Amino acid sequence: MARTANINVRTEPYTKSEAEAIFSSFGLSLSDAINVFLNMSIMEGGFPFSIKQPRYNQETEAAMLEARNILSGKDDARRYSSARELFEELDAEVESSCSL
Repeated sequence: MARTANINVRTEPYTKSEAEAIFSSFGLSLSDAINVFLNMSIMEGGFPFSIKQPRYNQETEAAMLEARNILSGKDDARRYSSARELFEELDAEVESSCSL
């Protein structure tokens, strides 16, 4: 039997279980799938797929910028005294966007 080397990988439990489910549908263990990835990387001389920055539409980009600004403290998050108040504001936004 060929010698093997161990690789320790940390990932979210959800990611691991989803990947295991996908790979098992091909009859592969997680270790088998990682070996496929490593061998394909060697054959390709890099990643066996293209790596690109995700592209988002303007609305999504604006939402992400807003979230970053809130998290960094540049902007204040909107606060509501009740769920009703939140839903009323959301309804008003929907109504105003439908009337355009």
